[in-house]
Formats: sequence, C-alpha cells, structure tokens
Amino acid sequence: MMKYIVIAPLITSLLFSCGKTSNQPGIKEATRQHRDSAVYETGGLIVKKLSGHVYQHITFLNTQSFGRVPCNGMVVINGNEAIVFDTPADDNGSAELLDYLSAKLNLKVTALIATHFHADCVGGLKEFHKKGIPSYANRLTIRFLNEQNSDNIPQNGFDGELALNVGDKKVYASFSGEGHTRDNVVGYFPDEHIMFGGCLVKEVGAGKGNLEDADTVAWSGTIVKLKAKYPEVKVVIPGHGKTGGVELLDYTEQLFQAANHP
Repeated sequence: MMKYIVIAPLITSLLFSCGKTSNQPGIKEATRQHRDSAVYETGGLIVKKLSGHVYQHITFLNTQSFGRVPCNGMVVINGNEAIVFDTPADDNGSAELLDYLSAKLNLKVTALIATHFHADCVGGLKEFHKKGIPSYANRLTIRFLNEQNSDNIPQNGFDGELALNVGDKKVYASFSGEGHTRDNVVGYFPDEHIMFGGCLVKEVGAGKGNLEDADTVAWSGTIVKLKAKYPEVKVVIPGHGKTGGVELLDYTEQLFQAANHP
C-alpha cells in the first residue's frame, strides 16, 4: 500500500493546476471516472489503456486543501520499450508503476520526461534515477528546480522540442509558450495522435486552478499555437481530470480568453 504524503495548504496550492472548484467533479466522482477502463488498479495506482501504444497512469496525493487528488501521466510503448511522461506523485507510486511496466508488460523504460517543475510532475523522480532511467525536461524546468534546491531534478535539458525513440517510433515533447507555468511542455505521440497536455490543458468544466506561476495573458494564445502545431490530435490527457479529445484544448483556450476579457 502506498504511503501518502500530506502537505501544507500553501505548498499544495503550488503543486496542482486543476484544484477542485465549484464547477469541477468532486474527488470521489473524479476517482470513479479514472477507474473506468482500468487495466490495473491498487489503492495508489490506476493504469488505463487508451490505445495500442498508449497508457495513462494515475496516482494520488492526500492533501489538506483538496483531499485526495488524482494526478495523470502518460506512458508510450512500442516493442519492449516505454517512455513515461511525468512521474507518479511520489517514489512509492513510481516504484509501483515501474514494477507494473516491467513485470506485467515486460517493458524496459528508456526515459522519463517531466512536463514542468511542480511536484505532480517530478515527485517520484528519484525512483526512476535509482533504476538508471534517464530523465529529460525543458531547461527552464531544471533551472527552476535548482533554484528551489529540489531533490528531484531531471538530468537532461532541452529547448523547444525533444524527440526520442521508443522502439522504431518517435515521441515528442515540445514547448509552445507559457500558460500554467513558464516552462510547461506537452507530450505527443503522432502515430496515434495522442497528446499529454499536462497542467497546460484543463479537463472540460475545470476552473482556472492554481495561478501562482501562471501567465494567464499568454495561456490562450499558447493553446492556439498548440492546436496549430498538432492539428491531427484526437486524444488529449490533461494533468488532472478526465481524458477527452480536442474539446479540452478548445475549453482551455476559451477559459483564459474569458479571463482576459471580463
């Protein structure tokens, strides 16, 4: 059983982009939605198969401000290899996910890509490093974590776009502009038109969430650029909440357009 972390309200507000608001599903409902189509589930980890090559991983934190918060990540597989986008919420979750991928799916994880510097993206990074799995992030992400004297710092930085091989296919991480944070990137698997939007992308119906490190003026424009860069996207995984289609991008764009034009 995973040992959950309880963190102070102020720190919690910095970690989660999709904090519970009055127009969002409750935590119980969000958890039920995550369990739909699960191929693996314990008290601390849910894995959903979204396509032939893509899985969604969901882990949880017990927090004083928001209760039990589900956090999403993506796993792209091909042949006997896998690349993970965003770590589980802590090292216990990472250990369980890595064990599932290795023991149950017979996969070798070849890389971890963090989509921004908040703990819901890097909180379980030490377990990946312990197993010799290389980690990647926007150079700004690494800079911000170093400034915080974090224990969870990705090893390899990139600017603009990163392309990595998973078997004989490619996955991408790319920066289109500021939004939830100055460093937020998204993951994309073009073979199946699946995007991991991370906390840059909101589930439909979500509030604006934590804006502590956000650029709300740039946010909607960043989504416009993202849609232009990946016009064939079909499935979008947000950092928190329910996976959907391009309507998540449309909703996020409109949410921050409205915020800029009261």
